Amino acid sequence: MQAQFEAHIQDQFPFLKEGKALVACSGGLDSVVLAHLCKQAGMDIALAHCNFKLRGDESDGDEEFVGELGQTLGVEVHKKSFDTVNYAEKNRGSIQMAARQLRYDWFEELMETQGFQYVLTAHHADDALETFLINLSRGTGIDGLSGIPAQNGNVVRPLLPFSRQQILDFAQKEHLEWREDSSNEDTKHLRNKIRHQLVPTLKELHPTFLQNFGATQEHLRHSRSLISNYMDSVRLNLLEEREGEIRINIENMLQLHPLESHLYELFKEYGFVVWEDVKALSKAASGKELHSKTHRLLKDRSHLILSQNEITVKQKYWIAEEESLVKFPVPLKFEYADSIENSSSQVVFVDKEKLNYPLLLRKWEKGDYFYPFGMQGKKKLSKFFKDEKMDVFSKERQWLLCSGDTIVWVVGRRLDERFKVEATTQQILKISLLV
Repeated sequence: MQAQFEAHIQDQFPFLKEGKALVACSGGLDSVVLAHLCKQAGMDIALAHCNFKLRGDESDGDEEFVGELGQTLGVEVHKKSFDTVNYAEKNRGSIQMAARQLRYDWFEELMETQGFQYVLTAHHADDALETFLINLSRGTGIDGLSGIPAQNGNVVRPLLPFSRQQILDFAQKEHLEWREDSSNEDTKHLRNKIRHQLVPTLKELHPTFLQNFGATQEHLRHSRSLISNYMDSVRLNLLEEREGEIRINIENMLQLHPLESHLYELFKEYGFVVWEDVKALSKAASGKELHSKTHRLLKDRSHLILSQNEITVKQKYWIAEEESLVKFPVPLKFEYADSIENSSSQVVFVDKEKLNYPLLLRKWEKGDYFYPFGMQGKKKLSKFFKDEKMDVFSKERQWLLCSGDTIVWVVGRRLDERFKVEATTQQILKISLLV
């Protein structure tokens, strides 16, 4: 197996021979074998062990064992204990998800602080089969059936081509020692039930069942790649990016066939995985929205508008008289001018003496009004926005430059008539929106 492992590394992950890798080591059979294979292959590794404090003395024994394994291999060992139960309760998640989050957060920290380029985990072919069956039982799509990725960013899984039996045979041949996790025998957990009750039966069906399954997953990954390439062309023709938003023509979108599959593929990466909701939104009244954890989807007349969720911690920003350049929340430049040049929506000229400092940048509020430049009388901002055909997202992003309670400029759109330069103006202030 050592020769097969090294050939696999050379073929698929040659960069591991040059980099510094962290081997996630629980002390169990799989991770112990991975550590030995990497060391014998001449790779620069260290071990990382998480003590989740879930099995009392057994967990502490695992930690001690990994420390001794590091001494045997002559490699550095990083160890950390976690209050996993408390973390899970605090974040309202399962123990398994809490452990995963804690583990990978710590691995990321070690990579940043200790100079590791990669994290190696000991997932193997049997793990891939178990994950496939779990996802199959949950009704997942092709993504969930395509298998555990051999590489996901800096996380590499070099044992995926090898079976649990191959790993066990290697360990016994090399007279290796490892720890057994008693919780792996508890069939109340779905994965353990599949591992101990379903997988052995499936392997009895055909002597090469695991290899055949691996070939099937490879076909699924190729199909996934074809779908991905096709969807790239669909996105190119359908999605229009504009000012940080994505606009989708509803009529064109509804012509896609089969519609449900297209909607799922188009919107899943933004957190919208229920295609029925997207279809319903496309037929809803303008102004209706859908929300995911990361994005918002708005119906606006003939389009759906997709944008990222924006968490605005602060809504008001003060500008002192001596400030000539403001970079946040919108880039503005203040400078004196001798005369009015070509004004536009991006550049306005105001009578400096009419301003009361500090100026204020803020978002619009219900009841706001101003006197649009070039018009007689006042106008509510809500009516101005409607006339400008601004969608909900554009309204929420709109900033107002104010002098006290009075709007000076609907930034990037319209100056207020009350602050315009007149014949009696002594100081002209030029304000530019830097884009």
